[in-house]
Amino acid sequence: MAAFLKPCESVRSSIGLLMFEFSRFWASDYEHGRDFIADMDKFFGRLPKGWPYGVEMRNRNWLKPEYFACLAKHQITHVFNSWEAMPSVNEQMALSYSRTNPDLIAARFLLKPGRKYEQAVKAFEPYDRIKEENPEAQAARRALITEGKMAGPKRRTFIFVNNRLEGNALATISRMLEAG
Repeated sequence: MAAFLKPCESVRSSIGLLMFEFSRFWASDYEHGRDFIADMDKFFGRLPKGWPYGVEMRNRNWLKPEYFACLAKHQITHVFNSWEAMPSVNEQMALSYSRTNPDLIAARFLLKPGRKYEQAVKAFEPYDRIKEENPEAQAARRALITEGKMAGPKRRTFIFVNNRLEGNALATISRMLEAG
């Protein structure tokens, strides 16, 4: 990790979030979530301190207090994510222990939960306009932004939007900004 971070030092003040995205694990990868959490704890214990780290998890059944406690121990934010097999961002936000770093919140709005990636590609190509509004994702984004404003200037909130959420990420972001 030090080899990766060394070149980043010159732009460190411009780095908002260094995110570890973990695709869905299968039993052949990790039979139990606790094994992954133990490995994650060791890995994070070796990371250089003071960088804004986040984890995006894709195993809904691993969103347990132990996972969040490990992140909190290392001041790493859980990245809320809207993805095929994950609970909605609103459901993740409702977990009382999901805010693992009080100064950093992040969310990725990628797919409507329950929708396969390939289905989204077919439904939304060529990504030239919003083709299906997602009110639940809109509400979650508003809630995260409001929460960030209420937390004060020390809190940094990052919202990422993908074309496969509603059909056109730029239009989704524009609508978000217009809503204030």
